[in-house]
Amino acid sequence: MKKIAVVFASAGLMALAACGEKPANETANASNAVVENVVEDAANAADNAANAANAADNAANAADNAANAE
Repeated sequence: MKKIAVVFASAGLMALAACGEKPANETANASNAVVENVVEDAANAADNAANAANAADNAANAADNAANAE
């Protein structure tokens, strides 16, 4: 869904530039900002997934330790 939003946002900005309502450099900068945000969001999601995997691993280790302590 985010990819579609990026495409529409970029297309809208390019349309404004073509109509002369916005300079091309501003449009390119805005498009780049959108793409950078999507990339950053993806990186954050990957970090969150890695953190969740680590938390699950830690929980499994704690459960194993508790079971072996008896």
